[in-house]
Amino acid sequence: MPNSPTEKQTITLLGQEVPVRSCRMHQADLKFYPENPRIYSIVHGSTEALNQQEIENRLKKFEHVKKLVQSIKSHGGLINPLIVRDGDNVVLEGNSRLAAYRILAHSDPIKWGHVKCVLLPSDIQDDLVFALLGQYHIIGQKNWAPFEQAGYLWRRCNQHGIPADKIGKEMGIGVKTIKHLVNIYQFMVDHHEEDPERWSYYEEYLRPRKVQKQREEHPELDKIVVAKIKSGEIPKAVDVRDKVVKVIASGGKTLRKFIDKKESLEECYESAVASGANNLVLKKIEKFKEMILDPDMKDDILEMPGNQQKKCRYALLKINKSIEQILKKLDNLIGP
Repeated sequence: MPNSPTEKQTITLLGQEVPVRSCRMHQADLKFYPENPRIYSIVHGSTEALNQQEIENRLKKFEHVKKLVQSIKSHGGLINPLIVRDGDNVVLEGNSRLAAYRILAHSDPIKWGHVKCVLLPSDIQDDLVFALLGQYHIIGQKNWAPFEQAGYLWRRCNQHGIPADKIGKEMGIGVKTIKHLVNIYQFMVDHHEEDPERWSYYEEYLRPRKVQKQREEHPELDKIVVAKIKSGEIPKAVDVRDKVVKVIASGGKTLRKFIDKKESLEECYESAVASGANNLVLKKIEKFKEMILDPDMKDDILEMPGNQQKKCRYALLKINKSIEQILKKLDNLIGP
């Protein structure tokens, strides 16, 4: 059965009207897109170059692809068509759906031989392709994992040279959020961490300001934490948040033992707790200190409308007075 006749339409990307055509294509003629963030993490997470068949084999093992098979089967086809670049038949958007279709076609090649597609021009610019992917997975349905979303933003900034503020305006995302995600992804790249499932470990590690300070003072700390995550000594992301961060924030001898590997994470954590790392009041004070010392906080206050600045000044004066009273009492107890 030949590909069906096409219907001309347009979509708007970065202010440009891009001609598209709706049609049905034989799924065997389509190719996976290695630069799609989900495929990118598969290809670049491998020690060897992967061909089309190997990409397909890996995609078929994903749980979300298996669920797509059942969904497509129950609907009798795709609800959302594949987005395909004309000429080379590369699937820019919908690679998981293509893998699901291949699974179905294996058992019934006639019923599942053809798939709904939207064709983009063969000469479409890369920045328009990435803008399209961003609309789908950063702003829209967001079915990329955080690692894949960050990988998309990282390549836009570092490989395509698009400034974070421009990306933010295109997508309605804060520049701080973009830089935060790009920073975590860069950290994983720098430390050859290619497992998307470990994204949350590094997000927990890099977020706290008190950890950033210790990382600057102890450059070897990053490699130690990464090694412990990869080895499984830090088994869950929650352990980074609840134990590793407390050990690092405690500093002193406890942190030194962690860095020198003289004690296990559990032993270092117990020492940190004994020194007050788990005290609720102390944690609240540390959090307030972190917030109030944030340079962005100062800028935010100075940019407030006048009436809000007055309220803010009044609140800070009350806080300052209370702090002075507490400090006097502490000085009497423990000395200045």
